[in-house]
Amino acid sequence: MKTVITDYSFPNLDVEEAILRPSGTALVPGQCKTTETLIPLVRDADAVITQFAPINRDVIAAMEKARVIVRYGIGVDNVDLEAAREKGIPVCNVPDYCIDEVADQTLAFILASTRNVVANSNKVRGGQWGLAVPLNQMRALRDLTVGVVGFGRIGREVVARLGAFKCRVLVHDPVVAAGDIEKAGATAADLTRILTESDILTLHCPSLAQTRGMINAGSLAKMKRGVILINVARGDLVDSAALTAALQEGQVAVAALDVFAPEPIPADHPILKLDNVIFASHIASTSVPAVRKLRETAATLALQALRGETLPNVVNGVTGGKS
Repeated sequence: MKTVITDYSFPNLDVEEAILRPSGTALVPGQCKTTETLIPLVRDADAVITQFAPINRDVIAAMEKARVIVRYGIGVDNVDLEAAREKGIPVCNVPDYCIDEVADQTLAFILASTRNVVANSNKVRGGQWGLAVPLNQMRALRDLTVGVVGFGRIGREVVARLGAFKCRVLVHDPVVAAGDIEKAGATAADLTRILTESDILTLHCPSLAQTRGMINAGSLAKMKRGVILINVARGDLVDSAALTAALQEGQVAVAALDVFAPEPIPADHPILKLDNVIFASHIASTSVPAVRKLRETAATLALQALRGETLPNVVNGVTGGKS
């Protein structure tokens, strides 16, 4: 049997090898990012593990033996779930890793934005002393309303952390009962209320047809002038051109972005020239324990599929792989 890893950002695959090789499974690594290179790689694979490669309908159609597609991560937007479902291939993710890391990154972004950490650091580094921004840009969370879009594992941890800062927290998640949100110390709200009342808006929802582009020129115009936008979820939730314009015009005071569309950010993108944006390169999920758990879980899921075992974490409704 053969397990193919389409692409990976780790120094090596020793973690995966330690789990898969004792079972007699051949591990075939690739660094393929195009349909043309992925098709021959996955054609005779019994299991496919992928990170960022586009596992689209054509790539899935070429899979002759695959019993599972496993995504290194929580989101599965690079995999065509419907095409895999039609072909009877379960798609699994790793939903319970990096929860604390991403929640911590969110709070780091929020605090860096409200306390203008980067601007003040740069001023001192440049040989100057004193506030780098007008006094009204130094804000305390206790005086602010934070809107949280998405109340899954990460959204819940963000809300739990915000409780210590005494701020007002609004949460929007159409699939979570208002009572569950209120038990967490927040207020359930519809999206319009979140947009119009939040001083800080932080995104924690998946990339779906109904969420892609949800932050656009229209929704940005509804927000308070001087809002802070945090995105550690998925880049395509935000229209980057609309956000750039809103930052330039002052409608958005600060954006803190761990994700972008496309990734990497094009070197000539005008948002890179703005000093009111904090950037990270899709690294919010990282820590030594989180990355190890991610890799171990992905490899274990592949092994379970090869053994014909019942799979956890299936996201496309297929209960079993091919025999």
